[in-house]
Amino acid sequence: MGFKCGIVGLPNVGKSTLFNALTESDKADAANYPFATIEPNIGRVSVPDKRLQILSNIGESEKIIPTYIDFVDIAGLVKGASTGEGLGNKFLAHIREVDAIAHVVRCFENDNVTHVTPSINPLDDIDTIETELKLADLDTLQNKLNSLEKKSKSGDEKIKEQINIVQKTQNQLNKDEKINDLQLKVEEKNFFNSLNLITSKPMLYICNVDEKSVVKGNSFSDSVKERVDRDLGEIVLVSAAIESQITELENETDKFEMLKELELKKTTLNKVIYAGYNLLNLVTFFTCGPKETRAWTITKNATASQAAGKIHTDFEKGFIRAETITYENFANLKGEAACRKAGKLRLEGKDYVVNDGDVFHFLFNV
Repeated sequence: MGFKCGIVGLPNVGKSTLFNALTESDKADAANYPFATIEPNIGRVSVPDKRLQILSNIGESEKIIPTYIDFVDIAGLVKGASTGEGLGNKFLAHIREVDAIAHVVRCFENDNVTHVTPSINPLDDIDTIETELKLADLDTLQNKLNSLEKKSKSGDEKIKEQINIVQKTQNQLNKDEKINDLQLKVEEKNFFNSLNLITSKPMLYICNVDEKSVVKGNSFSDSVKERVDRDLGEIVLVSAAIESQITELENETDKFEMLKELELKKTTLNKVIYAGYNLLNLVTFFTCGPKETRAWTITKNATASQAAGKIHTDFEKGFIRAETITYENFANLKGEAACRKAGKLRLEGKDYVVNDGDVFHFLFNV
C-alpha cells in the first residue's frame, strides 16, 4: 500500500477535475457550482514504476503487483466550515482519515468559472482553508481536554500528562505555529498521534494554472511557491483542463505526444506521486519470484525487519536475515543467481536500513 491522499480546497478550484484526471475516471461531479461533491469520491491508482516490469521479466513472474495510492476527493471547504458552514463538519471528518493532504489552489483567471470571492488571490484562499483546519483541530482538542479533565479527578498521572500535551498543542495552534514542531517524548508522541489532528498531516500544494502556465507557472503560482518554500513544503504545477483532455485519449502514444507538445515531462499523476513520496519520506522495495513481482512502500530509515513486517507480521517476528540485492545489480546481471555468483547479493540483519529499490528475499523462522 502506498498512501491515502485527501484532495481539498475551496469550491470550484478544480479538485474534482483533478481527481478524475488522477484516477482516469468520471467519478467526481466536476460542476461549476459549490458542493458538487457531497460524499467523498475515492479512487485507487497504481503507482507507475518502470522497474516492476523489468524485474518481472527477469523473474519470469506470473503477475505484477504495484503499490497503490488512494485519492479522496473531499467537497469544497468554505469560510466557517469548522462550525458547519457548507456541511463543513462532515467534510472535515473525512480529512482526518488520510495520510497527506493535497491542497488544490486556483491560480488561473476565467470569468466562466465562478469563484467564492470576487478576485483570484491564492494566498487568501490558502489562509481560508488552513484557518478552518486549525479551528477544527482546536475544537477537537477542547473536546478532548473536557473529557480528560473529568477523568483527572481520579488522580491518574498519565491523564495529567495527556492534559499537558493537549494544552501545549492548543497553545501552539493559537500562536499560529506548527504543531509538529512540538518537542515530545516517544510516549507523548504516541498520544499526540492518537488525536489524529488535521494540521499535523503533511500538506502538498497543487497550483491549478491555465494551460499556458503549466510549465513555468504564473504570478499566482509564484506567490504560492514563495510561501511554501519558506515552510520547506512541496508544490506541484498542474492544469486540470489539460489533464482532463489527456485522460480522454485512449492511446498511450497519443498521450505521450500531447505531453511532448506541451513540453511536459510527467503526467499530473507522476508529479503528485513524486511530491507525495518526498513529503511522506517514502521509499519502495521489491520482492521478485516466479509467482509475482511486487512493489512495497515503507518510510525512509525503516529497517529490514520492518520491511519484512510489511509483507507479514510473522516475517518480522521470526526475522533471521534478508538476502539483499540493489535494483541496479538485479537488472544489470539479470537475476538473483548471477548476482549471487558475482558477489552482489548481501546478507543483511534486522537493523539494516532499507534503500529505495532494494530487492529482498527474507529468511525467517516462526
